[in-house]
Amino acid sequence: MIGGRVPDASFLIAFATRTSVYAEAAAWTAVDQGVALVVPSSAIAVAAAELTSKDLPVLEVLLALPVAVMDDLTALRARAVGEVAAELGADLATAHVVACARDRGWPVITGEPDRYRSRAGVEVEPLP
Repeated sequence: MIGGRVPDASFLIAFATRTSVYAEAAAWTAVDQGVALVVPSSAIAVAAAELTSKDLPVLEVLLALPVAVMDDLTALRARAVGEVAAELGADLATAHVVACARDRGWPVITGEPDRYRSRAGVEVEPLP
């Protein structure tokens, strides 16, 4: 795998609800090209809270892709994400996405680009 992207909750929701052809194409292109998708576990929690029971299995398909790598919020990781949240004045899920993107130098792929555009050191790839 060369390079990657960090999908946020809005991307996960768009994929799972099939409301964005771009999100679907981005995920399948990642598989075809071996591009990693680093998925913050807090983004999964936000998406799962908003999705209906019929959409959750589609989310599971995304999470089971061979290019999907979970960034779990372990005790150690939680401290680092908490520091980013304090720095940005952001909620936990946003801070977790930003931390993943910063750590790897990869863009955030999102349906909410304004949430990340003002975040220092984070490239944004908006869903059309």
